[in-house]
Amino acid sequence: MKTLDKVALAGSYKKAHKGETTAKVNRRQFIDVTVRVRRKKSIEAHLGEGKQIGHADYEKEFGAAQKDVDQVEAFAHQYKLKTVEVSLPRRSVILRGSVANMEAAFGVSLAKAVDSHGDDIRVRKGDIFIPESLADIIEGVFGLDNRKVARPMFKALDGQGGISPSAKVSNSFTPTRLAQIYGFPAGFNGKGQTIAIIELGGGYRTKDLTAYFKGLGIKKPSVKAISVDGGKNKPSTADSADGEVMLDIEVAGAVASGAKIVVYFCTNTDKGFLDAITKAVHDGTHKPSVVSISWGGAEVAWTAQSLNTYNEAFKGAAALGVTICAAAGDNGSSDGIKGGDVHVDFPASSPYVLACGGTSLKANGNAITSETVWDDSVSSATGGGVSNVFPLPDYQKNANVPKAIGTNNVGRGVPDVAGNADPNTGYVVLVDGQQMVIGGTSAVAPLYAGLLACLNQQSGKWAGFINPKLYANPSLCRDITSGNNRTADGNKGYDAGAGWDACTGLGVFNKL
Repeated sequence: MKTLDKVALAGSYKKAHKGETTAKVNRRQFIDVTVRVRRKKSIEAHLGEGKQIGHADYEKEFGAAQKDVDQVEAFAHQYKLKTVEVSLPRRSVILRGSVANMEAAFGVSLAKAVDSHGDDIRVRKGDIFIPESLADIIEGVFGLDNRKVARPMFKALDGQGGISPSAKVSNSFTPTRLAQIYGFPAGFNGKGQTIAIIELGGGYRTKDLTAYFKGLGIKKPSVKAISVDGGKNKPSTADSADGEVMLDIEVAGAVASGAKIVVYFCTNTDKGFLDAITKAVHDGTHKPSVVSISWGGAEVAWTAQSLNTYNEAFKGAAALGVTICAAAGDNGSSDGIKGGDVHVDFPASSPYVLACGGTSLKANGNAITSETVWDDSVSSATGGGVSNVFPLPDYQKNANVPKAIGTNNVGRGVPDVAGNADPNTGYVVLVDGQQMVIGGTSAVAPLYAGLLACLNQQSGKWAGFINPKLYANPSLCRDITSGNNRTADGNKGYDAGAGWDACTGLGVFNKL
């Protein structure tokens, strides 16, 4: 499909906003977009070798080519778009210009609307158009539309508005106690490692972190906030996304108190999320060895260009030796999508991500008395299933991943591992001055991020992309065999059993 000398950008088609559009966007308003440029050469062969590469060599080998960037900039400048930033390793060209010039450059029409949260948003529908000469160079254009793309994967204890410091919840755990119960390596605290945490909203207060870690009797880790695309550390109230931010920092920090924690705050848009991921993965200053992501959305909610481009970013992480931990979702097999079908969550469904599912844990002292699939209700259960986007990866060939329910697709199975996520057996955390019990698979991602920081310290090297190793050695995990995540209409979903399953993956791990 063409318009003038342009062609539709593959994968850029976006469905119309469900709500009513209220008006045309102010066409004089300036906005930023991120253009993702192809690699100099394919990265597949390198990934197949399982070798890690340094940041400088990555840029030389697998970054964007300057000549490709020059062509993108030349096109953009024809439409009076200015270059804000160029990053060859991130393969990103960030452009700024008026709405009118963006519309002209990319062949779109932008409208104003209100989302389900009551926030003003900018929307588009259909394809993005680019010059035919750039069709093989540009992989994605992000930021024209600024609808929210992900939700935080945390669950507060039902009916609880916060508990006092002296209150007791019989089945809750501090992250340090959970690490002991799970047998995380003693004597290691992640020293020398950096854990990156991606946040699409919310914030933290240093005084809360100081109080929390003092209460645990451990040293407060170094925590630094980095702004991406205008996202900022903006704490508000305990019932906001602050719950996610504090859960992530406090869980990862308690398990790996010696690690540095860098929190990348971004806007909850396809551009913001992408820019935060690539910023963290390619941060040559802080050099995170682990990235924790507790935000996501069902695969069907993403554009094809987002699914592909984020997945390519995770390939880059694998090449660099950076482990990506992502929450598998908190709404069971439906992933919160109405209509009766089953869905898996992204970015957990990327084959280059360690997808983290959820369990319900009971213990007597440090002895586990039972651990089953987390499944409280249709809105409180571990995500998991089979991707309808990403094919079955080689490392899962012998895992007996079933065909996807409803589509029979032979796809990537989710999750890979699991850990305590039931809010009724959740984590004691401090959020905006309130002691709370929070669960969700968003607690499992930072839990394992903390573990990996400790394992990296123990081994003296980055674990990197661990999925092939886990599947080649399933005995590294303690299997969870009881329960299900059947939350879709008609009781559709998946059951736990011996070996890998689409509820808890291979199970709980504590070593590599």
